[in-house]
Amino acid sequence: MKASHSISRRCLVASALAFAALPALAEEAWPSKPITFIQPYAPGGTSDVLARLIGAHLQKRLGQPIVVDSKSGAGGNIGTDYVAKAKPDGYTFLVSSSGPIVISGALYPRLPYKPESDLTPISPLARAPFVLAVNAKASLTSVGEVIAKGKTGMLNFGSAGSGSPQHIIGEMFNVAAGTKMQHIPYKGSGPLLNDLVGGQVTLAFENPLPLMPQVKAGNIRVLAVTSGQRAKAFPNIPTLAEAGVPGFDAVPWYGMFGPKGLSPEIASKLNAEVQAVLMLPEVRARLEELGAEAFPQPIDAFRGLIAADINKWSAAVKVSGATVD
Repeated sequence: MKASHSISRRCLVASALAFAALPALAEEAWPSKPITFIQPYAPGGTSDVLARLIGAHLQKRLGQPIVVDSKSGAGGNIGTDYVAKAKPDGYTFLVSSSGPIVISGALYPRLPYKPESDLTPISPLARAPFVLAVNAKASLTSVGEVIAKGKTGMLNFGSAGSGSPQHIIGEMFNVAAGTKMQHIPYKGSGPLLNDLVGGQVTLAFENPLPLMPQVKAGNIRVLAVTSGQRAKAFPNIPTLAEAGVPGFDAVPWYGMFGPKGLSPEIASKLNAEVQAVLMLPEVRARLEELGAEAFPQPIDAFRGLIAADINKWSAAVKVSGATVD
């Protein structure tokens, strides 16, 4: 009888240890099913392009399909909130511009998520100086002409949505240049680009990624870049500071996030995989073709960038007087 009880106890202990090991085994097995990348703008914009470019390489490395899903609206806030409230199991991630993370908190009085605490930073993906772009058939051929017409109140500019970097950069330009351009929000860079090419909107401060094919086709003219230094993709195009708006310097970024509560092990593994993808020569070359540069960072550095940019862009929102109306 004693021997039987001893064997039973050993079996119970072994079973308990086996069950205790299950979470660890589950973590080690990640990913074991398809992963979804949520991009919070209309299809065809920069976040969409990046999600598909990075996703195509990641699915080869991770061994699971990566599906890109667009959930647009409210300047990227709807898709961002969806990820913030998603199950933190490592199968739902956000690929977005910095807007919903570092701008929306200052612009929307009742934001449904907290950018600094309801998302898990994974890695920045890319950054690119935005460009001041106009329809090639427009009479505007210089920043000086944009400023002169903008001061009359007879000029508009489009953006990827209220609260997007495109919107805030346009409002920053209004303040810095003394213009009174009217803001026209779209549901992403894709719809904005269609109307910019069609002439329904006069100009835009936009990321070059979605614009480059139309620039090369001669449908869009680039007048300046928004960074403090000239961009590699446009070496002959002046900065706004050089073209008559002293001190202007605004360079948004794009990054990847998981929901709050995501396992640090999964976040760390995905960060390492993303950095490896961003170091691939073909990925860097593709980003350069699109006017951007790869922007890999470890998670801690990314957290620091987010905190610094929340302060920077919140101040810009306050100074510009931008609203979501």
